[in-house]
Amino acid sequence: MNTLQIRRTAIAVAAAALLPFTLAACSDSGSDTEAAPPAAAGDQAKTGESTPRDGAMTGDEPFGAACAGVPKEGAGSFDGMAKDPVATAASNNPALSTLVAAVKQAGLVDTLNNAKDITVFAPTNDAFAKIPQADLDKVLADKEQLTKILTYHVVGRKLTPQQLENGSFETLQKGMVTTSGSGEAYKVNDTSNVVCGNVRTANANVYIVDTVLMPK
Repeated sequence: MNTLQIRRTAIAVAAAALLPFTLAACSDSGSDTEAAPPAAAGDQAKTGESTPRDGAMTGDEPFGAACAGVPKEGAGSFDGMAKDPVATAASNNPALSTLVAAVKQAGLVDTLNNAKDITVFAPTNDAFAKIPQADLDKVLADKEQLTKILTYHVVGRKLTPQQLENGSFETLQKGMVTTSGSGEAYKVNDTSNVVCGNVRTANANVYIVDTVLMPK
């Protein structure tokens, strides 16, 4: 009787010892054949798709209250402007018609369109309207002075919103502009507000401003 009990006890202990290894082996086999490959494939698919999408949503979108006035479709839309060089792109934006007329008057269309990697602080029609009409007519009639004013609005490299937070940049006119702000609120020379920023064209970053900048 004692011998029989000892044998039963030995069999039970052996079974208890082998059971975890058996279960573990079954579990590993199942995960290797079914779970692992789909997870790896899923991770690769997510990595390939989500990274560019996240990048496009972070710091690349136009911002500012005046952006709402930009056409939703066509050549004057953000997508349309991104396909054209800056002077051509601006000509398709109704809010920049006075600036475009001034650029044509100064003979700067080709200069701006052929430039590479520039930033343009683009005054709106309302910005030009702040200048007394007699003074504006005088400037438009003086090609040399007009060229100085317009090239003062252009920096010879592309600037990101982060670079505008506390910046000082030389313009094509050789004067300096200063920028300050954060988030979606920026000023140029402490007087002109960026009302629609981070607008992309084929060769420029554009920041639409509410006041014409004057060379110092």
